[in-house]
Amino acid sequence: MSKPRPRPTDAPPAADTSRRRFLQSAAAAAALGATPHPHAQPVSPAAEPAAPLPTPARAQPVQLHINGHDYTLHVEPRVTLLDALREHAGLMGTKKGCDRGQCGACTVLAEGRRINACLTLAVMHDGERITTVEGLAGATSLSPVQRAFVERDAFQCGYCTSGQLCSATACLSEFAAGDASAATADVRTRPAQLTDAEIRERMSGNLCRCGAYPNIVAAVRDAHASNG
Repeated sequence: MSKPRPRPTDAPPAADTSRRRFLQSAAAAAALGATPHPHAQPVSPAAEPAAPLPTPARAQPVQLHINGHDYTLHVEPRVTLLDALREHAGLMGTKKGCDRGQCGACTVLAEGRRINACLTLAVMHDGERITTVEGLAGATSLSPVQRAFVERDAFQCGYCTSGQLCSATACLSEFAAGDASAATADVRTRPAQLTDAEIRERMSGNLCRCGAYPNIVAAVRDAHASNG
C-alpha cells in the first residue's frame, strides 16, 4: 500500500511574509502621518487692537535773526537748529557730519558763541542772532579768516571747512576777550599770545578727515596777525 503524497501549500516562504508585513506597516504609517490631525491645525490668534498712532507734534513759529536777516520758521519742537537752518531756512553751508556733536562740521555762532547746531533745538534759540558760514563775509570781501584759509590752502575736500571757519572766527574773538584754554599756562591770567598750541587746543573740536591741520593752524595764526 502506497503512502499518500503531501499536498502542496499556498503559503509563501517566511521571508516573503515578513517583508510584505513590513511594507504594509510602513505604508500605513506614512498614510497616517500625512493625514492632518484635527487638534494640530494652527489656530489664528485673536486680532489685537492696533495701537493708536502718536499724535504728531505741532509746528510752531521760531524767530531767528540769521546772518542779518529775520526768519520766521515753522518747525516742530524736536527739530534741531542744524535741520532748521538747512531744511527750513535753505542755508546749506552748515554741514551735517556725524550728527552727534563730535566732528564740528555743523558749528555756527549763536549770539557770537560757537555751538554745534546738531546738538541743540531750534526752539531753544528763539529770538537769537545766528551766524552761519554764509554770513562771515562782507558785502564785497571775505573775512580775514576766510581769506587766510584760501591763502594757506587750509582745506581739501571742503566738507568741514564751514565749521572750521565759524570755529576759527569764534576762536579769535574768545582770545581777544581774554578767555583761557586748556593750553594756557595759567588759566587765572589772560593768555599772553595765541601760540600754535593755543590754536590747536581751541580748534580741537573740529575734525578734518583730510588732515589739513597744519594749514588750518597757519591760517588761524595769519588771521590773528592781520587783526592785530
